[in-house]
Amino acid sequence: MGNTAIACAAQRDHCFHTPMYIFLGNFSLLEICYLTTTVPNLLANVLSTTKSISFVRCFAQFYFFFSFGYDEGFYLCIVVFDRYLAICRPLHYPHIMTRQLCTSLLVFGWSCGFILFLTPFVFISQLPYGGPNIINHFVCDPVPLMMLSCPEDTTTQFIYSSFNAFFMIGTFIFIICSYALVILAAVQMPSAASKHKAFLTCASHLAVFILFYGSIMVMYVGPESGRTVKMQKKLFVLFCDNTSM
Repeated sequence: MGNTAIACAAQRDHCFHTPMYIFLGNFSLLEICYLTTTVPNLLANVLSTTKSISFVRCFAQFYFFFSFGYDEGFYLCIVVFDRYLAICRPLHYPHIMTRQLCTSLLVFGWSCGFILFLTPFVFISQLPYGGPNIINHFVCDPVPLMMLSCPEDTTTQFIYSSFNAFFMIGTFIFIICSYALVILAAVQMPSAASKHKAFLTCASHLAVFILFYGSIMVMYVGPESGRTVKMQKKLFVLFCDNTSM
């Protein structure tokens, strides 16, 4: 409801027809799409006694969930780029952030994740799956899916890890460097009101950035996630060895 309210406000009120609010409205729509890939199925599993999902639905959920997740990361970069231009290059902002550039960034933010994640998705979907395919998750996560394949495919795991590292490290460094320049420019502003406005403009985006990347780090980079993957890997290797005997 909150994201829908933001998207509707950005669309209906002509005062909000500026690049900053257009990006925020599209980010809210993207967040709605991101949540609907998993939450409806999660609620259905809670209310139903059947906790199963078909192979096609599982991989469709997996592809759209991570594609929208990639798009969210790129949209965070787009929003901070827009704020960087507005705060660090205020006189050049109208000439740089033209309608053509705004449209190009919107198309890039919606499509890049689907294009970029297509390669690891194809490789993971082509893995051989056998045995009782049970995933103790409410979402078809790539790591448990790869652990279900027999035998282990290190090439696919390397491709998946490389794409994730490229996305996470690239977008993280871009946002951090952009914010460093924004903070430096805000500190050098002579007026206290201008400083307050600059920091207030970026506060909400910075909070979203911390929550988004903080959860990603906990899920896929933290030591707990690595230990879980190793435990799952041992269990599935034992299962594959037993079935081959």
